[in-house]
Amino acid sequence: MLAAPRVRMSLLVQPRLINDPFGDPGLYLDFRFGRRGMLFDLGDTSPLSPRELIRVSHAFVSHAHMDHVAGLDRLLRLRLHRPRPLALLGPRGFVDQIEQRLGSYSWNLLDETSVDFRLSVEAFDDVKGRIEEAAEFRARDRFRRRKLEPPLRGEGTVLADPDFEVRAVALDHGIPSLAFAFRQRRRINVWRSALDEMGLPVGSWIDAAKRAAREGLPDDHLIDVPTAGQVPLGVLRSRAFRCEQGQRFAYVADAADTPDNRSRIIELARDADQLFIEAPFAETDREIAAATRHLTARAAGEIAQAARVKRVHPFHFSARYGGDPTPLTVETEAAFSSA
Repeated sequence: MLAAPRVRMSLLVQPRLINDPFGDPGLYLDFRFGRRGMLFDLGDTSPLSPRELIRVSHAFVSHAHMDHVAGLDRLLRLRLHRPRPLALLGPRGFVDQIEQRLGSYSWNLLDETSVDFRLSVEAFDDVKGRIEEAAEFRARDRFRRRKLEPPLRGEGTVLADPDFEVRAVALDHGIPSLAFAFRQRRRINVWRSALDEMGLPVGSWIDAAKRAAREGLPDDHLIDVPTAGQVPLGVLRSRAFRCEQGQRFAYVADAADTPDNRSRIIELARDADQLFIEAPFAETDREIAAATRHLTARAAGEIAQAARVKRVHPFHFSARYGGDPTPLTVETEAAFSSA
């Protein structure tokens, strides 16, 4: 974990790599104040507890090489008899690949009385830059494919939530490989002491007020507050709210070191709080990296510096380095920290 000497914000969403840098890729986002988790890649999910996997609402898969998706089976096994839906997203052709994966199992014990677990799957078109195919697979229907209309989202947006968005770009890895960015919308903290001074109660009205502030509504916009009537948004902004830039993370796994890939990663990760980026090979093994369409540790550091990220986490190291992460970590740090 490498850090530039910059101020660190408190984290409401905690990201962490599932495995050590030599393990199969996977990044887990833990929403500290909500019963929710998200995954970027599904290489090896065994280090995650059942509780953590049960909380996953979305899993974003860069591409379907085995080391990036083999952990899907454990996730599905834990979710199969629970009603909470699960959403998957991957590159072009991903819906077909999941259908084939589901079709490799026997589902004769499932019927219309089974727990209504639903798996939605979306495929991101690397040419058009948006989701072009979507389908749903229901346990009660023995996971037969049902076509869905692709959601209408802006270019590059693969998830739009009131509090955050997830964006994707396609990189060249011989096949399309998706990189992702998690971007929390402007964060608004509430001063409880200020509410007490103003005689305002704590309640669901605060969420509505936060949404109004995030949407940039004018100061004279009135917020309905139980027992207190209507309060101008400007009063809340000046006395009870503190606004901060939302958290930003980027995740990059498996990409050739090409000018186009560098440009896309830099734009996606620009000014991120943390960048999780593959660094499989040392610069001295650049020919191997080029032949397998991967980055070197030096390239990962250079990209992190160019994107002006606050912290960089290299991972997905090749086994050829004998399990010692030091050379690749040092090489990434040197490139990231260079003037």
